[in-house]
Amino acid sequence: MPSQTDIRQQITDQIIAALRSGNLPPWKKPWKSLNGPHRNVVSQRSYSGVNPLLLEISSQRFDFTSSLWGTFRQWKELGGKVKKRPAEVKPGAWGTTIVFTKPVTKTKTDSDGTESEDKYWILRTYTVFNLDQVEGPFDHLRTTVNEQASTFEQFEQADELIEATGADIRNGSQAAYIPSGDYITLPPKESFDSAADFAETAFHELAHWTEPPHRLNWDRKGEGYAMGELRAEIAACYIATELCIPHSERLDKSAAYVQHWLRSLENDNRAIFRASSQASRAADYLLSFVRSPEDQPAPSESQVGTC
Repeated sequence: MPSQTDIRQQITDQIIAALRSGNLPPWKKPWKSLNGPHRNVVSQRSYSGVNPLLLEISSQRFDFTSSLWGTFRQWKELGGKVKKRPAEVKPGAWGTTIVFTKPVTKTKTDSDGTESEDKYWILRTYTVFNLDQVEGPFDHLRTTVNEQASTFEQFEQADELIEATGADIRNGSQAAYIPSGDYITLPPKESFDSAADFAETAFHELAHWTEPPHRLNWDRKGEGYAMGELRAEIAACYIATELCIPHSERLDKSAAYVQHWLRSLENDNRAIFRASSQASRAADYLLSFVRSPEDQPAPSESQVGTC
């Protein structure tokens, strides 16, 4: 069984390889497969933390068009069967490994005999398969190209979320969050190349808006400016995916930081977990303004992922 360090390193290596590939970063979901966030076929809950990145890497690799996933047993219990691994796919590479955090509490005794509880999280791995990898009575779950295309026009959801937050957003020459005044500046919507570009830019700045102590108390100083940008960038993409808004093709911000992100990930195999976990928290916080109570994720699921 792989150790906690091995698991973190394997996950980090996948993200590093995706960044080095020259393709879109793994949090930039392509237009053609946009049909909502990656979610479990049984619970219908969205995966969070680092798991959407891992699932998107597999989706891009195998050209999956569905966002539904399940374990081998879940698909079997639903009356389906995972397709045989293609000959060109290496053994063990047909399924996608995701992670789930489990809290563990241990009692420790100090030198003076005082007992205290030490709580920490351990990682567990699961293998899931995409709907496109499964045979069975699932035609009702498959999204057609026309259905996907119709979701691209639903930008009202972006405006609804932006307004619902109550954030102080002012016109400006650049997109920025101003911590000293707790407000956001955005250029006029018509100055952006597309509505998707405007929405994703607004989501990025709103992710920064969650930073103050009276919201999520997100400390950017510990890991530097570029890692703060990484977390906001991932959060913006998580929100866009949740609202079925096609991601913009702007890569200027991402490209400028790729080398820094690579160095950070290479030096610390916990970095991507911290970044993606914070991105999930920021996305969930912002989406809570427009989600109904029953759509809110369970607390444990917003840490790293759900299965």
